Amino acid sequence: MIEPFRIAVPQTHVDDLHRRLERALWPDELPDAGWEYGVAAGHLRDLARRWRGTYDWRAHEERLNELPQFVTEIDGQNVHFAHVRSTDPAAVPLLLTHGWPSTFADFAGIVEPLVTGDPAFHLVAPSLPGFGFSGPTRERGWDVRRIARAWAELMHRLGYERYVVQGGDFGSLISPEVARVAPEHVAGVHVNALVTAVDWTAADPTAGLDPDDVARLQAGAAEWAERAGYATIQSTRPQTLAYALTDSPLGLLAWNLEWFVDYDPTRAVQTPVDPDAFLTDVSIFWFTRTAGSAARLYKEAGSAFYGGKRVEVPTAVAVFPGDGALRALAERSLSVVRWTEYERGGHFASLQAPDLLVADIQAFVRGLQQ
Repeated sequence: MIEPFRIAVPQTHVDDLHRRLERALWPDELPDAGWEYGVAAGHLRDLARRWRGTYDWRAHEERLNELPQFVTEIDGQNVHFAHVRSTDPAAVPLLLTHGWPSTFADFAGIVEPLVTGDPAFHLVAPSLPGFGFSGPTRERGWDVRRIARAWAELMHRLGYERYVVQGGDFGSLISPEVARVAPEHVAGVHVNALVTAVDWTAADPTAGLDPDDVARLQAGAAEWAERAGYATIQSTRPQTLAYALTDSPLGLLAWNLEWFVDYDPTRAVQTPVDPDAFLTDVSIFWFTRTAGSAARLYKEAGSAFYGGKRVEVPTAVAVFPGDGALRALAERSLSVVRWTEYERGGHFASLQAPDLLVADIQAFVRGLQQ
């Protein structure tokens, strides 16, 4: 059964958020620490002030409610999704999957150009199990493959027997997995913020890579070592973290902020994310109390970061500033037919370079149709 859904956060929850931000206890900070030890206090203070002040949740709630939304139960889990149909009879069904710490709201700004463009699309944008309005997961095992099966079932229920899948971050793992579990239904795979990693414990992890790729891989590994603390915790002890993220909006704000800010001034190449777009994502996690269950996805994901059985469905990869994707690694598990690198945008392409992302999706699907 598929039922209509509308976002309606009680005003008492909004008021409580504002009170908690007003009463937040701030830690001390070393002089001139900047971002070296974590989120800079000055940046966080400005954002917290905006969240309890000029940021208007009701306006963003109303904007999101302009998208037709629904809920259904799949494999025992509540699944929330937006479903926007084009008026074009030749429209292509497109399944959009967000990552962490994002929500379905990240796609709101690309709905109209995708629905009305050429080619046009029927859009399905679910909230990942454990994220936002899908609510928390209630049992173990919601890994990438199980989510992919749920997505294939969702598209079947909606009557789409042939469709394209798209995703970034965790969506770049889930989208190819849909093609693995339902290859007869997936016409193409489009990904951005593609996760390409090697298992450094393997006998020869860099086999087949040229020297430039090895150098980029090693540089990426060094950078990841500096930023991977969050992933280590979420992959091992997510429940411990959940208490803080569920009780403290300031803690949630800081935890989610690092990946939305390119904080190294020596390589600030990513396009900034609009603060209100970021606050909308954080607000959804706060109001639904799903920050903890969203973090569990890292523990459930296991070895998904290293790819899997080769996907034979045609695949396009859009690489934006800040992404570390290597084509040689991607081609180990994906049938890459299009690889495009951009000089503008970033990890959250639908927010940072929506025009480029839309154009890349359209160009890929146009090629599939020829």
